[in-house]
Amino acid sequence: MKPIYLDYGATSPVRPDALEAMLPFFSQAYGNSGSIHDFGQQSREAIETARKQVAQAIGASTAREIIFTSSGTESNNLALIGAARKRKAFGNHIVTSSVEHPSVLEACRFLEREGFEVTYVPVDSNGLVKLDQLKQALTDRTILVSVMAANNEVGTLQPIREIGLLLKDSPILFHTDAVQYFGKVPFSVIELGVDLLSLGSHKVYGPKGAGALFIKKGVRIEPLLHGGGQERGMRASTLNTPAIVGFGAACQLISQEVADEQARLTALRDHCWRRIQSEIGDVDLNGHPSDRLPNNLNLSFHGVEGQAILLELNRKQIYVSSGSACSAGKHAASHVLLAMGKSLDTAFQSLRITFGKDTTLELIDRFVDELKEVMHYLRSLSPQEH
Repeated sequence: MKPIYLDYGATSPVRPDALEAMLPFFSQAYGNSGSIHDFGQQSREAIETARKQVAQAIGASTAREIIFTSSGTESNNLALIGAARKRKAFGNHIVTSSVEHPSVLEACRFLEREGFEVTYVPVDSNGLVKLDQLKQALTDRTILVSVMAANNEVGTLQPIREIGLLLKDSPILFHTDAVQYFGKVPFSVIELGVDLLSLGSHKVYGPKGAGALFIKKGVRIEPLLHGGGQERGMRASTLNTPAIVGFGAACQLISQEVADEQARLTALRDHCWRRIQSEIGDVDLNGHPSDRLPNNLNLSFHGVEGQAILLELNRKQIYVSSGSACSAGKHAASHVLLAMGKSLDTAFQSLRITFGKDTTLELIDRFVDELKEVMHYLRSLSPQEH
């Protein structure tokens, strides 16, 4: 039987069109984009095309607002650390949420060691940041707010537009981590009202090793890498031309499909959830019941650890996650679920199922049938709990 991949929240396959666009830049058009001769300028032109593709996909005003990085993690670090250092003369206070991706939380902890103060706004039981609590956290020393657009573990969509409106007439910079959000929900950076927005290539069927940071025209940040002055001095390093070209192609394609794919994935997600509820039971949905990513189901199965379910499914060549892929090597409770007020048991019982462009109704039905067998087996090992 064909393997079933339901871990698109961790990574996605490179789509054929993106791979095809990349291939010449590995072997034929391998010039350094920083070289002024024609061979190097061939790479430069390809990178600038990709920059336009990324800018258009997120509704940026100009391609110059896009800085290429190596990943969503680097984009988040550049946004937070770069913005905080640049604006230190105006204040030292940062506001973020308690359920951010580790690349945001760890960047904030790093900034705390540099003398910045960080407020971690709590979330409700659905993982949602409350606008009034975020507003109360702001002070006259606040220079930056960072709230993710969609949670990578439980899929909850945050009120980014509302936060953007709240901060619109203030000098506070607003950053959002849109790595999971992009390609799942239609948006434009202008509508969101953000100053900084992070993207990652491999979550939208582009290659690993590429990311981008949107920096709104007029916003200034400090670079983290110093060297040859690439990316208008914002990110020194020889550009990864093949990955950037693939990222650009993937962005162009996914922006054309996002509305239809959002509807398709929502229908598949809801079908999967209905079957699991009715045919397996003793399960809770983590995250907001409706304001969530269309491709995300985060579930806690009563009495069974998520990692045990993951390993049994793995034997059947069914691939899911028991939390964030970035922390899959650590057997620790999800900080997101704990911040939502879930118990340790519930946190350890969680399983993240994420769908993508190759997910079909047939694959989901096969998955649920196999999951029923796995759950029957695992629950039979501790029948006293059921």
